[in-house]
Amino acid sequence: MTTETTRLKIVSLERLYAEVTSLRAQGKRIVLAHGCFDLLHIGHIRYLESARQMGDALVVTLSPDEYVDKGPERPAFNSQLRAEALASLHSVDWVAVNDQPTAVELLSTLRPAIYVKGSDFAAKLNDPTGKLQEEAEICDKLGIELRFTEDIVFSSSNLINRFFSSYPEELQEYISLFRSRHSLPEIIEVLDAMTKLTVCVAGDAILDEYCYCSTLGLSSKSPTIAMLRMNTDLYAGGVMAIANHLAGFALEVHIFTVLGENESEEEFISSALLPNVRPHYSYLPAAPTTKKTRFVEGYSATKLLEIYHMKDACLPVERDALFREQILKLGNGGADLILAADFGHGALSMSTREALCASDVFLAVNTQSNAGNKMMHTISRYTRADYASVTEGELRLDRRDTASHMRVLLPEAAHRF
Repeated sequence: MTTETTRLKIVSLERLYAEVTSLRAQGKRIVLAHGCFDLLHIGHIRYLESARQMGDALVVTLSPDEYVDKGPERPAFNSQLRAEALASLHSVDWVAVNDQPTAVELLSTLRPAIYVKGSDFAAKLNDPTGKLQEEAEICDKLGIELRFTEDIVFSSSNLINRFFSSYPEELQEYISLFRSRHSLPEIIEVLDAMTKLTVCVAGDAILDEYCYCSTLGLSSKSPTIAMLRMNTDLYAGGVMAIANHLAGFALEVHIFTVLGENESEEEFISSALLPNVRPHYSYLPAAPTTKKTRFVEGYSATKLLEIYHMKDACLPVERDALFREQILKLGNGGADLILAADFGHGALSMSTREALCASDVFLAVNTQSNAGNKMMHTISRYTRADYASVTEGELRLDRRDTASHMRVLLPEAAHRF
């Protein structure tokens, strides 16, 4: 239960401004600390105690929930709980929740004598968001002293991810191994380099339709489950989804795919693509654009039935040759890589696969075995790949091997490609 003293320390921004104005009029030195404080720990406590010693009153402001950019499922604690935790500390005089993504406006309004950050922010490069740089500039402009404490450093995100993770143990082990091998600046450098890439993505267009239903029971005339259809969602899947994912990293993405001449859904597909995705369509005669409809029980989200609406065929020879020529022209004429997103539904013919493998361009390949290709579409349909994405099950299917250890299968696959 929140004590009366703790509760009184938590104020609105308007009240905080009035209190700070009054204290400043009395000649008091105001110290401002701002942050997320999602998991209050010993590093925070020491940081705030050090901050309090720098002046006569310590004001702490919190990032509001909607602006916490620490990752999915964050903040772990809402702003009210975070404020109560901070207000319970004897070193803290006032607590308020900010209504902006950074402390820039707070600094302009409150004008504290000192703005203090933890020692982990001393190198501005450690702040990949760039927020601290903006705050440092406003401090310099208003004559606010920017200080950094010197003490042990903990990361709330690090502690939450390590000890309160919702990820499976196997994934946590992988993340730990990845963390030990790659630093944050190294990862950011790679991501920054990706923003200059032009990527060519070629493969199957798939519309993913989800029909949500509620169970009525068995039909009175046959042992058939009767469902009440509630609502339907339609998504641009397959190669379109992959292109949109890549568009979040790369400068420009060109997508080469095949739509059906009948029921093409071209308008919907084009509207679903991000602005930096450039579509190049070819058309399969007397066919719809491939659509996979899943009937889903709404309460449990269990998939009950999947229906494929497609024509299992490749483009006519002349259209296929032109489609292949367009891909290779871009791939050899300016694209940094070609990604074959091959679901085995006919967009990439055997001739196109062979041409991609024979080209000099960096080739990334993802093949998927599914019911639509009768589980006969595996990675060995490509004789070369600079990068291949394949599941364990698909690799075992490709090699017809359920027994060998993956440490044997993976190097063998890498050698083949």
